[in-house]
Amino acid sequence: MNEFSLFPVTFSIIAVTVVISLIAFTNHDLRNKSLFYPYGMRDASQYYRFLSHGFIHADYIHLFFNMFTLYSFGRFAEIALFNKAEYIILYLTALVASSVFDFIKNKNNSGYAALGASGAVSAVLFSTLIFDPWAKGVALFGIELLALPNILFAVLYLWYCAYSAKRGGDNIGHNAHMWGSLYGFAFTALLKPELFKTFLEKLIHPTF
Repeated sequence: MNEFSLFPVTFSIIAVTVVISLIAFTNHDLRNKSLFYPYGMRDASQYYRFLSHGFIHADYIHLFFNMFTLYSFGRFAEIALFNKAEYIILYLTALVASSVFDFIKNKNNSGYAALGASGAVSAVLFSTLIFDPWAKGVALFGIELLALPNILFAVLYLWYCAYSAKRGGDNIGHNAHMWGSLYGFAFTALLKPELFKTFLEKLIHPTF
């Protein structure tokens, strides 16, 4: 059995995102019509941008890191947490939820625009943290990047997002990362209350 048959939603999202992003690299009309652009979205006919911005990226590096992170964590979420419909709903609604704050903040700012799947990818990543708050190891490329408990990683990551969003100046959508992360965990906790109950029990009574 190949990986696509095991993780069809993850691979389908990656394939669609890669194809649309590659086209948008040279098709500037598609890119401009897909951007998250709150000023233009004051017209309800452009609300589609809440979703479309997640399927285009700034460059190859931006695209690669988002899709590889989705590949790394999405497979686990798809096989261990969600059925196909739940996973798709999480991903698409996370694109919206992660953007609401910046929509409200920038709806009168004609100079603000954003793009990329970071909010939804962060939601998928944080959905997987519900299994064990004290488990160690956030890994990419098969390499354990941080020998930190999941709960500590989550707190530090959210603090960094909030701090960086307030500081600004780096053209990274830190608010989308933060709100996407919180949404992903909340979505999973509400959908899987038994896992959330176990999470709280492990959090309060760690077994080191």
